[in-house]
Amino acid sequence: MGYAQLVIGPAGSGKSTYCSSLYEHCETIGRTMNVVNLDPAAEIFNYPVAMDIRELVSLEDVMEELKLGPNGALMYCMEYLEDSLHDWVDEELENYRDDDYLIFDCPGQIELFTHVPVLKNFVEHLKQKNFNVCVVYLLDSQFITDVTKFISGCMSSLAAMIQLELPHVNILSKMDLLQDKSNIDDYLNPEPRTLLAELNKRMGPQFAKLNKALIEMVGEYGMVNFIPLNLRKERSIQYVLSQIDVCIQFGEDADVKIKDEDEDFGDDGPDS
Repeated sequence: MGYAQLVIGPAGSGKSTYCSSLYEHCETIGRTMNVVNLDPAAEIFNYPVAMDIRELVSLEDVMEELKLGPNGALMYCMEYLEDSLHDWVDEELENYRDDDYLIFDCPGQIELFTHVPVLKNFVEHLKQKNFNVCVVYLLDSQFITDVTKFISGCMSSLAAMIQLELPHVNILSKMDLLQDKSNIDDYLNPEPRTLLAELNKRMGPQFAKLNKALIEMVGEYGMVNFIPLNLRKERSIQYVLSQIDVCIQFGEDADVKIKDEDEDFGDDGPDS
């Protein structure tokens, strides 16, 4: 069984920085991870690229040949990736063993993980290839400086959860750049009444019922929760990684194998 993280989130949320920092952290602790670039518009990488969508399709060629803008060309590239699941993707995945760990660095176009089925079909294909997949959704910590931004980020994350139907870990990125951390607990452990009061202050009375419904979904039902991530602190990176490992059951197969072998050999170990 293989393991995979699908790293998504709005443009500028720090997805590639997260991937490179996680790769460096795993190198330090002796874990092997392979980072895959799924962004055809990416140019600079701070991690070794194990698989690269640009080897399959070129964003510049699509823009030139089809006379598309950057966003339209990127969507075309991702749909081309979807059409190549049983060809290029399968060939690339053959280079990895059953227990390998892949991190997919995705583009920031929000439609890819809210309503366009490209990534949904991609992860379904990974699951058919016996990969345990977890979505890692990154949201810039600046979203917790304003209640309306925070609710907007929660709705985007919830849309991705509904669309992809996978275990989901939501991360507040760039915590090291957040200057005012005094109200962080209000968003990590939100009190519904407080959030609702703040939201009603910012919006007109005609939105009162909508505000109440949104806050109930986020606060009272606990549909969306975030983990803060400070990439300057190894403990923060390790904590996030441990939460993701639990979601994808990383290491559990190894534990089972060890226990099975112990039972086969008995307490004295294998016969000599």
